[in-house]
Amino acid sequence: MDLLHLTEEINRLKAERKAVILAHNYQRDEVQEIADHTGDSFALSKLAASTEAEVIVFCGVHFMAESACILSPEKIILLPDLDAGCPLADSITAETLNRKKEEYPNAAVVSYVNSSAEVKALSDICCTSSNAVQTVNSLEEDEVIFVPDRNLAAFVSRNTDKVIIPWDGCCVTHYHMTREDIFRQRELHPNAPISVHPECRPEVVALADHVGSTSAIIDYAASVPEDKIIIGTEAGTLYRLKKANPGKEFILLSPDLVCPNMKLVTLESIKAALETLEPQVTVPDEVREKAYRALDRMLTVKQGP
Repeated sequence: MDLLHLTEEINRLKAERKAVILAHNYQRDEVQEIADHTGDSFALSKLAASTEAEVIVFCGVHFMAESACILSPEKIILLPDLDAGCPLADSITAETLNRKKEEYPNAAVVSYVNSSAEVKALSDICCTSSNAVQTVNSLEEDEVIFVPDRNLAAFVSRNTDKVIIPWDGCCVTHYHMTREDIFRQRELHPNAPISVHPECRPEVVALADHVGSTSAIIDYAASVPEDKIIIGTEAGTLYRLKKANPGKEFILLSPDLVCPNMKLVTLESIKAALETLEPQVTVPDEVREKAYRALDRMLTVKQGP
């Protein structure tokens, strides 16, 4: 089926199923193009909860669809490809987190939203890459077990007086970027600011001009006067950047910034999911209720300027 007919069929099925298509910023260009909304994972999950749609097609990875389910248990949550997982989220389990909690009984547990529902359920509070520092600083405890991303934990540690106990996980895609990439791009494009994600290695974060979530990177790129910006996050973000800023040039910090899991979702798999209402992602009630409390507590944290 050609692109035009495939798009028409998806739109027909979407209307028939009373569905909405949500696409993460790292998705393929054509998936972002057909989506009703694009954005970061938690922003999309909150949007899923607020929409009147009965079916949510979440074009992302497994933990994102779980978050949508946690916030919208009454809706059907579809993940077009169940193989779309996340090595970072998979680096920690409920069992291993419980063992860490036993080691540090006085520590609060902060789980990055890039984690499974079971891990969120064992956490005191969740955070995103944009509010991680404020979330940690909002806690009464002096010690914080921060899971599962060690690089985001390092970023938080530099911006808090609390003792951060990091989990040894990382985003494989963001880990690709090195100091050498920064030095090379500075030499090639000396006047271009460099914006990177806090999941990058600490030495990369330290050398960048701006550090922020994917959405913050998008906002930063639009706000700076320079017409050339170096981008240190997953390549799919370039689609939104170019669309929103047609007069600017965006260059990836490294050529290896492609998440293979994010690229598993295709227009064909979206069509199949709408036809069959499968694969569905669900979260058991006992897990969902505890994970919801951790997510909901995050929403009460006062955000910075």
